[in-house]
Amino acid sequence: MTTAELRALVRDVADFPNPGVGFRDITPVLASPDAFRAAVDGLVELGRPFRPDHVLAAEARGFLFGPAIASALGAGFVLARKPGKLPRETVSVEYELEYGVDRLEVHTDSLGPGAQVLVHDDLLATGGTAAALCRLVEEAGGDVVACGFLLELAFLDGRSLLEPYPVHALLRDEAE
Repeated sequence: MTTAELRALVRDVADFPNPGVGFRDITPVLASPDAFRAAVDGLVELGRPFRPDHVLAAEARGFLFGPAIASALGAGFVLARKPGKLPRETVSVEYELEYGVDRLEVHTDSLGPGAQVLVHDDLLATGGTAAALCRLVEEAGGDVVACGFLLELAFLDGRSLLEPYPVHALLRDEAE
């Protein structure tokens, strides 16, 4: 499956979750075994050169690809969850969204000192969530080796918040 065919499966939904927000619905990619396999394979190839020890992804949509990417790379998978969802001691970061403030946490023992971490999320928009994930990796003692995404909304310039980390996206939208 080509990246153009993969992108054609992503639905654009206007005014969700709030008026003026353009949502990218990836559920058709998940519903197609061929598309899901192609997406995971593409994301694995983007991440392979960085040889991560762990893949870290945020709930909820990052969880959909993260474990499959980690498994294919021979890496562990680390959950970044909303507050109160993890049962042991956590490290947390607060970050701003386009439409509010949120917080993510990981277990304090989820990454060892110097762990090489590939940060993954399904979508790179303004970069706030991904930047928070990078801070979370560093707070937990790891090193971010790269950030990988299924889809980048390049017109929002989220990658500028992620400097100096390498940023890779399988699919890229240049315009709204």
